[in-house]
Amino acid sequence: MKFAFIAKHRSIWPVAWLCAALGLSRSGFHAWLRRSPSKRHRDDEAIGAKVRASFMGSARTYGARRVWRDVLSLGVDCGLHRIEPLMRSQALRARPRRRGLPKDDGIRSASSIAPNVLDRQFVADQPNQKWIADFTYIWTAEGWLYVSAVIDLYSRRVIG
Repeated sequence: MKFAFIAKHRSIWPVAWLCAALGLSRSGFHAWLRRSPSKRHRDDEAIGAKVRASFMGSARTYGARRVWRDVLSLGVDCGLHRIEPLMRSQALRARPRRRGLPKDDGIRSASSIAPNVLDRQFVADQPNQKWIADFTYIWTAEGWLYVSAVIDLYSRRVIG
């Protein structure tokens, strides 16, 4: 990590100064530059590509456990605790589940149901003769927000 910092900033400050400030040797930094990636790093790159493919193949919905099972089914032998940091390093986060709609038991008394006065005649000759209403609900951080509207059938405008 420190060597990567030095490699990134060596165009700004001399390597000797950076190594001295971080308590590292210059020869160690130059050896790190010439060294080939470790087997673990190469394996992480190969597994990381499979992790990304599994994640994208699930439409970004799989978390670490499902991705891990996919990678295992491909014949790669690794643990869950190896998949988690690989997903984190690639910024792969599963989309949260959609929140279910509020529950409706559907039990209503006969007196609470309004009679069908319009009888599917949705044309009005004058304003304020026929109104229709509807409602919906939207999830907010504070809970379900219920929204309703009343429309005049003559002007087709929301009046309340």
